[in-house]
This record gives sequence, structure tokens and C-alpha cells, in this order.
Amino acid sequence: MKSYCSLMLLAVLPLVAADGGFVPLFNGKDMTGWKASEHPDTFSVKEGAIVAHGPRSHCFYVGDFHRHTFRNFELKVDILTLPKSNGGVYIQTEYQETGWPGKGFEVQVNNTYPGDPRLTGSLYEVADNTSEVAKDQEWFSEDILVDGDSITVKVNDKVVAHWTEPPGWNGTKDFPGRRIGAGTIALQAHDAGSTVYYKNIRIKPLD
Repeated sequence: MKSYCSLMLLAVLPLVAADGGFVPLFNGKDMTGWKASEHPDTFSVKEGAIVAHGPRSHCFYVGDFHRHTFRNFELKVDILTLPKSNGGVYIQTEYQETGWPGKGFEVQVNNTYPGDPRLTGSLYEVADNTSEVAKDQEWFSEDILVDGDSITVKVNDKVVAHWTEPPGWNGTKDFPGRRIGAGTIALQAHDAGSTVYYKNIRIKPLD
């Protein structure tokens, strides 16, 4: 399995430079600009990717670009999952020492994780996807666009979720802070049995 994953990682394009207005948030070498919660050792950098493997933790972007606060933007992340893995990309969130982030939205990463019907590309508990759109052990891209009160999620350039916050929206039952607003980006390590690779993390602010 290690040899297979190494080959997969080496096959990925190098970290993208600022291009078309996109700026990389991850330098491909170390965790500069990122801060992990509750179990920092869960996150590591291997072959140009941030790897989430270990007890629950969330890795927040705390770097200088845009003062790590984004309201309207397009975010792109390349992701690889091992079988039965769960993860996520958080947007408009803020650093939280423990627990699931209460602020902002989670864009789901789950191709074959048992027991959770919300699959990759879901705007978790807001606009859920139950169809397979990506495969384990194959790199795929999540493209997240926030424009005004609307969020659009694409996986491999295909629209998987589109949602507009209605007037009077008070978040979800489990996450009342799941509302449009300004915040940072975070990567999820869901559980000790999951392994997710994140790389080419780049963002284009729209305001």
C-alpha cells in the first residue's frame, strides 16, 4: 500500500504558483501558516501533501494572506483518500481548540466511509450529496465558490452542490454557526482510521 500511495503522490503536478488570481495557502514543504487543534501530530507533510491520519483534529489556515479571513472567494484543493476514510474542507470557519468546528461550512470528503451517507462534495447538513463523484486512491479536486449568499461545490469540475442561504437562516440543528460569513479555511482529520491527503490548496479572493 505504501508503494502504491507513493506512486500516486509522485504522479501529481507540483504545487501551483499564483496563477489566474489564485494564491497557494500551503507551501508543499511544511506546516507554515497552519495550526492543528487537539491532536497536532495527526497532521504531517509527505511528498508535497498535508496528510491527515490520526485522532480527530482540524488544521486551520492562520497565515498572513488576506489576514486568513475570506468572505467571497474560490478555493481549490486536490485530495486523495484511502479506502473507508472520512475528511473535509472547512470554509468561513475559525480556530477552535477541540471538537468539530462550530463556525462555517464543511465540504465533505467521503467516498467509502461506512455509516455516513453524505458523500464527497456535500455541503454538510446543508446541501448533501449521496452519489459517488470520486474514488479512493485517485486524486480528485474540490472547487468551492462563495459568491454573496451562494455556495457552489464542484468535484472534478462537476457541480455537486449549490445552495443559497435563505433569509432568516439560523444554521443547522447540529451546527447553528453554519451560516454565511467571513472566516478561514481548515482541513479535517475525522478519525484515527482515516487517511486523507490534501495538496495544491489555493484560493482567489473575490473581494
